[in-house]
Amino acid sequence: MLEKYDVYLRPFNCQRTLHIYLPNDYYQSDERYPVVYMFDGHNLFLDSDATYGKSWGLAEFLNHYDKKLIIVGIECNHEGNERLSEYCPYSLNSRYFGRVQGKGIQTLDWLVYELKPMIDQKYRTYPFRECTAIAGSSMGGLMAFYGVIKYNQYISKAACLSPAFGLCKKRLERDLPQNLNPDTRIYMSLGTEEFKRPQRFIKNIQEFNDYIVSQGATSYINIIPGGHHNETEWEKQNELYMNVMWK
Repeated sequence: MLEKYDVYLRPFNCQRTLHIYLPNDYYQSDERYPVVYMFDGHNLFLDSDATYGKSWGLAEFLNHYDKKLIIVGIECNHEGNERLSEYCPYSLNSRYFGRVQGKGIQTLDWLVYELKPMIDQKYRTYPFRECTAIAGSSMGGLMAFYGVIKYNQYISKAACLSPAFGLCKKRLERDLPQNLNPDTRIYMSLGTEEFKRPQRFIKNIQEFNDYIVSQGATSYINIIPGGHHNETEWEKQNELYMNVMWK
């Protein structure tokens, strides 16, 4: 069951669309559910909403998945480079994208301190850290990783598909906390055909995996031979990243 409505995104003084998935029997039940907060919410459920006409097919998958979840998909800012800015924790100059004004921390503060309490009040959630996850792809994958390590007292699980670590790897490494909760679970994936030099990007993931393991937490790396950087590839991973987070 899907719901779609706008909420106020206070840090940027604008409305933003949420794409919500609820278990099909939500309104016939009094059950409570874990929640996954996901970036680029318009790409998750319906091809008709997706930027490139192909979604992750996540609603269809969840309708048959054996763990019932609520998904809160947050639509990105589609104007110019604003998605990049809102999904990057750091301001930086990129040889590919030019000047990026990092607004990612503002985005995550809003998600954790404003959006999550609203969702917990509106829906029958399990509001606890152990029942809260974050996920995304590309820049959304970067945000999912940053979110789970820097807001670890609120978020215990993350799925980081094709995370854009290369954009700010050194800055991110300096920010890694040394008190990650050992029950944290993080999934990271990358396709070998996503970039011209995949070994560099695979190395980034392996190094962040080493950090997660050093903290006593659970890390799962999925390197996909022939995998590309698109929704079709991310849809194929729905069951695996959900299992890593929840089973």
